[in-house]
Amino acid sequence: MSIIIDRRLNGKNKSTVNRQRFMNRYRKHIKKAVSEAVNKRSITDVESGSSITIPRRDLSEPIFHHGTGGLHQQVMPGNKEFVSGDRIKRPPGGGGQGGSGNGQASDQGEGMDEFTFNINHDEFLEFMFDGLELPNMREKQLHETVEFRTHQAGFTTDGPPDRLNIVRSLRSAHARRIALSGGTRREIRKLKRELREMEVQPGSMDKERADVIRAELKELNGKMKKLPFIDDIDLRYNNFVKVPQPSNKAVMFCVMDVSGSMTQEIKDMAKRFFILLYLFLQRSYKQIEVVFIRHHTAAKEVDEDDFFYSRETGGTIVSSALEMTRDIITKRYSPSDWNIYVAQASDGDNWEGDSSVCSKILVNGLMPLVQYFSYVEITDRQHQNLWREYETIQDGYSDTFAMQQIKTAADIYPVFRKLFEKKEA
Repeated sequence: MSIIIDRRLNGKNKSTVNRQRFMNRYRKHIKKAVSEAVNKRSITDVESGSSITIPRRDLSEPIFHHGTGGLHQQVMPGNKEFVSGDRIKRPPGGGGQGGSGNGQASDQGEGMDEFTFNINHDEFLEFMFDGLELPNMREKQLHETVEFRTHQAGFTTDGPPDRLNIVRSLRSAHARRIALSGGTRREIRKLKRELREMEVQPGSMDKERADVIRAELKELNGKMKKLPFIDDIDLRYNNFVKVPQPSNKAVMFCVMDVSGSMTQEIKDMAKRFFILLYLFLQRSYKQIEVVFIRHHTAAKEVDEDDFFYSRETGGTIVSSALEMTRDIITKRYSPSDWNIYVAQASDGDNWEGDSSVCSKILVNGLMPLVQYFSYVEITDRQHQNLWREYETIQDGYSDTFAMQQIKTAADIYPVFRKLFEKKEA
């Protein structure tokens, strides 16, 4: 076997590049491991890193070796026990004889374990949300820019001392001295050349002319020394300008049922779904606002802590939450400026006469304003009246309305991927 040794020096960030190349090669295994980790671990730990194991059968590497053919000479060891055609029995197990692996440790043999490595928090989220996006993302008009980024835009002759560019200033001073002393330098070179020719000529030297030349050289050198090494006009300062960063603004409405029919287990799964969604929003958009609305017979806008942990409960009137969502959008989030997304979680129970009201609010009030409305029904029973009412809306708004059912905690991540998977153009 030939051995190739790479003696090139390691370049900058070579380890990072090699790691990215390795992760791209085993992307399928990592995505599978991340998906299993999301289903198994606690949602509070879903954004941490993870340990990834790759089976050894998938770790084959290309190697250089001699091809078949050619003339080869081999010396085979002889033996006194076997001849060609003999069948060798399998060694018995135990006692260090191989087989079952229950014997003593051996100083012979070799094998290969499965390869395990760790991915950090950012890499875990990258694979976790790979292929997902908020659907129907649209560019909105930017009336006022909240965020600016500072960029260097050349140099200026005025500025604060901390922005002084020393190299540019010295370069400008040197150019000024060359420009102002160009004629003087030429005259000095001319006189020095004349004086040198007089000194090397045979015979008597014209001392009178030599003295005159030396006097002129002294005067010209003194004139050059009067030029300042650096002047105020030589100073150059780094010029920075603020450039507005156009960005798309998005707002996400999280609507959750907290009525008496919502058991603690159902509420916990709804909380897990919204936490997963919140992590996704934080990763996908720099400027994102989240509005939390919880409802029973009445709806209330709350903060994140109350949304997940408040014990307030009651009956079920879903239309109250949809009305509040519509009113908040009208007052605070103009559809011309914001990308609006609504995610609703419920067990499907609703007051019988209220489901038709929900349908009217969605069709006439919300669907024209939002880019995407996702509804998850968390129950292992048959679909309730709210689901059947929403099915009629899904038929008319197939691009902007989606609904899925969650039966167990293991369904949260697959349902989340279905709701926010990238749509083909």
